[in-house]
Amino acid sequence: MKNWMLKGRTGLMVILTGAVLACAPKEQPRRELTTEERIASETILPQDPNMIRTPKGASSLDLETPLRCYVNWSTQEMIKAIPYNMKAFNLVRNGKNDMLPRFEVTGFTFATMPAEKAMYKLTKEAGIKLVAKDAPYASISAENLRGELSEVIGMIADAAEIYYAYDAERKTLTISRKSNFSLYVPKSRPIMLGLLDVLRGSGITDITTDWADYSVTFEADFELQSKVNKLVSYFEENPSLITFDVNVFRIYPYSKDNDIEWQELLTTFDFGTIKTTKTGVIGRALTTSNDLNISTLRSFLGQQAMVLPVAEGKFVVPNLWFARFDIGKCAARDSIESGLSVLAKASLEHDNRIFSDITLEATNGQITHFNVRSRLGENFMIIGIPNQIFDKNSPRSETIVFMVPRIIRTMKTTQPIRNNL
Repeated sequence: MKNWMLKGRTGLMVILTGAVLACAPKEQPRRELTTEERIASETILPQDPNMIRTPKGASSLDLETPLRCYVNWSTQEMIKAIPYNMKAFNLVRNGKNDMLPRFEVTGFTFATMPAEKAMYKLTKEAGIKLVAKDAPYASISAENLRGELSEVIGMIADAAEIYYAYDAERKTLTISRKSNFSLYVPKSRPIMLGLLDVLRGSGITDITTDWADYSVTFEADFELQSKVNKLVSYFEENPSLITFDVNVFRIYPYSKDNDIEWQELLTTFDFGTIKTTKTGVIGRALTTSNDLNISTLRSFLGQQAMVLPVAEGKFVVPNLWFARFDIGKCAARDSIESGLSVLAKASLEHDNRIFSDITLEATNGQITHFNVRSRLGENFMIIGIPNQIFDKNSPRSETIVFMVPRIIRTMKTTQPIRNNL
């Protein structure tokens, strides 16, 4: 016989008492696979060349391209200030979610069990159908829960880190690990790009961006929702953003028997132009003064090799956050580096020093990684990335990644904001 009560209620809401405790999910014993099942799971089926796919021209349409894939190397502002309206930040959960029936729950107690089972006990008594989209969920326990039905369901959902949505017409409660959200941001292009780059740095690529109302729509679980809320809170402190201008190009030595002689940089440029060098798993990272810029670097390389541009663009990193720049977004579709990405975590230190944690990734995993410490006004570049990583038919050729960090300082305002590029 149940030891709790649920009855109709029309008065004020009751203050909740009781507690919900989260427990680790119980490990279920696994059934041993048959020989046929094991072979099927380990078999990689070839792709059907006749499979109908979206044409590459349509797949490559990207609304960010005019904002992201151009850098004015002649007039770079090392420090830029942009205003933004704090009230514009608003995270909204999408989808239908009607008000739950007004029932009062008293003394709802249950031993450790999966959250969907606890929900079922509660909703069955209220005559509500339960749909668990991606069960099983975390196991939890509760003792003496009291309050409105909506509040108790909310406590169970929060403890199990799941979302719920109620359809009053069908009397159905749906629970799931993820929900659909839209984040409305200030009408500032650098802030919008920074947000998109952070989401991609978190591994979220299924994003819909609306540049008319400056909103980003995405699927999120509790962890990602918490991260987005922290990012919004970060902007409340008038944060700094670090923008990286990036140029990627490929070099092919005129002599097929010789590598590029990077040592000749020291005779071509004054001593001290190259500030530091660092060796990675693959390649080297150099920090330089602006005497060694994109123009002088290409002129130097042009004496030894054919220089082919791959892509250029910019991405924005909020201070102490990870962001991602997919070079393929700004490269030709058939470029061998189309699957190359730059992941960056940057922090602004005293005296306008910038500490950058840079990772180069390809489609099949990480290529190399560097920690770079530079001053504002200095450049850094990654050299010695063999093109054989991308194309086996190009020995001695290299891919170069040239980067210039800049600072954007944001300022809260209540005034209307015009679009800032």
